[in-house]
Amino acid sequence: MESGTFVPEPLPARRPTAAFMLAHPAHLIALGFGSGLAPFAPGTCGTLWAWLTFLVLQHWLAPAHLAIVIGLSLPVGWWACTVTARHLRIADPGAIVWDEVACFWLVLWLLLPAGWVAQGVAFALFRVFDAAKPGPVGWADRAFKGLGWRGGFGIMVDDLVAAFCTLLVLAWWRHWWTP
Repeated sequence: MESGTFVPEPLPARRPTAAFMLAHPAHLIALGFGSGLAPFAPGTCGTLWAWLTFLVLQHWLAPAHLAIVIGLSLPVGWWACTVTARHLRIADPGAIVWDEVACFWLVLWLLLPAGWVAQGVAFALFRVFDAAKPGPVGWADRAFKGLGWRGGFGIMVDDLVAAFCTLLVLAWWRHWWTP
């Protein structure tokens, strides 16, 4: 670098607020319509919001229509997470929970009809895989981190892997432990 060249300091990260969430449609989506603003465990709150909304949506939408909603939620989420992370100036802000929402919808769509116990086990498994990031979930999280278009994809992809791992464990459990 040349002597005397001005390099500006990076801007500090922003904190998400209700006003920030309402300032752009991408923020509203990425922050899970407010569930990501929870002061404690926003990822868990986003997953609970996903569970509740899925249970409501399944009463109005046929499984094929739910598949379309989930299929659209992934690219829309990629866009929303990319924009919101860039505006917050953080690669993967904890307040962004659309990744949990879309991916837990996928788990529930493939799992249901199932009883409350199976849904609760799916919730617990998904949260463990998403929070602890063991094995392939951690690899996906590390491999795709960043800002720009890659950032939103990186935010979404580790939760897709967590959803896959959740479904894999549930399938294994069903195969080996149910009559």
